Amino acid sequence: MLKLLGKSSSINVRKVLWTLDELGLAYEQQQYGSGFAAVDTPEFLALNPNGMVPVLMDGDFVLWESNTICRYLVQKQGDTTLLPADLQARAKTEQWMDWQATELNNAWRYAFMSLVRQSPAHQDQVALATGIQQWNRMMAIVDAQLQKTGAYISGSEFTLADIVIGLSVQRWMMTPIERAQLSAVAAYYELLSQRPAFLKHGRNGLP
Repeated sequence: MLKLLGKSSSINVRKVLWTLDELGLAYEQQQYGSGFAAVDTPEFLALNPNGMVPVLMDGDFVLWESNTICRYLVQKQGDTTLLPADLQARAKTEQWMDWQATELNNAWRYAFMSLVRQSPAHQDQVALATGIQQWNRMMAIVDAQLQKTGAYISGSEFTLADIVIGLSVQRWMMTPIERAQLSAVAAYYELLSQRPAFLKHGRNGLP
């Protein structure tokens, strides 16, 4: 059976949990990370030298990096809905996944650490204001894309891109900031909320 190491409140672990449930895959989860089993032990670092979650174990095969794990699970299952077989449709899906991991993640990091995690190292008010402005700018890009597709992030069908972007939308919705009024994002949030796996790992999860 697949084994997932990582605490359920982690946004990156939740990507994998949502993917597993969408695919109907059986798995065993062990809670690792802050407040749970340590990720700085020699045993854990042998699995992931970064000392971060999630880590997926498929027998003797060990994999880290959440978006890569999601891609692996979809391909292992032979699913061509979450990750399309068509080259260009797949490239669009992966484009948005990679954008989430690089541009969007970096935009919300300071504000989230300041306002949700209450990190003492992230209390500079100028940096916070800049971070919120940048976060809203990135979400406006999401809104514009959703206006084009009229449904999901990379087109008319739900894909892996919606799992990673959807959880980022949930984080934006849950963080106490002054948010831009983005109607397409709001409609998208409600559309995702029709999916049981999002209700379980997204909307009702921790920010």
